[in-house]
Amino acid sequence: MRVLGLRPLPVFERNAVSFRHQWWVLLSGVAEPIFYLLGMGLGLGGLVGEVELEGQLVSYPVFVAAGLMASSAMNGAIFESTFNFFFKMKEARCFDAMLYTSLRMRDVLVGEVAWSVARGGLYSAMFLVIALGFGTIESWWAVLSLPAAILIAIVFSSLGTYFTTFVRAWADFDLMQLAILPMFMCSTTFFPLSVYPGWAHPIVQATPLYNGVALIRDLHTGLLGWHDVGHVVYLLVMGVVFAWLTIRRMSNLFFA
Repeated sequence: MRVLGLRPLPVFERNAVSFRHQWWVLLSGVAEPIFYLLGMGLGLGGLVGEVELEGQLVSYPVFVAAGLMASSAMNGAIFESTFNFFFKMKEARCFDAMLYTSLRMRDVLVGEVAWSVARGGLYSAMFLVIALGFGTIESWWAVLSLPAAILIAIVFSSLGTYFTTFVRAWADFDLMQLAILPMFMCSTTFFPLSVYPGWAHPIVQATPLYNGVALIRDLHTGLLGWHDVGHVVYLLVMGVVFAWLTIRRMSNLFFA
């Protein structure tokens, strides 16, 4: 355990062991995007038909499925890095106990973020299999959509953890919903960017979910371009920056 890469492992294992008794939670994490796929993708898709993407037409269910896979990664990571993280930090005082061992704050946070990412990745993987069964995958490039979903989960896990360090009570999480719900609805999950007024385009494109949705959508359809490199770089930078900010914030909270 003295190897740097293995030090966060006990934190990850603790979460995994605890989750074994709550495996049914996975059903709720996957059920929501499936209902959206059935209602919006396959249901509304019968009326919408096709959507223009990168100068080509793709079916609406294919368009929506990519957005829902990215959203699955976001939701899994956000739930674990906010509500559960807050409970362990404020209610159960798990982190206080961990820091009495040889673990450092960085080890604890890496283990927690890794578990949040694993949960978001698991949600996405399960949805990918279901989307494949519904025939909403058009390209073999989709095999890379799972690593892309993991990258999305890293970003939202870091963001969620950083936000939670400022939370004082459970009611404060209502503020988070003011950001997550509009992002879910407006980051081209269900509608192309072209339907928004021009002044809103930079705002939508600045959100992490938009970059994740656009990346996975291009992988699902095979319509890849150099702009996808920009999406990857954006997500990597966001993940690293907020992970660093979280480590600093937590160190100040526990050791200041």
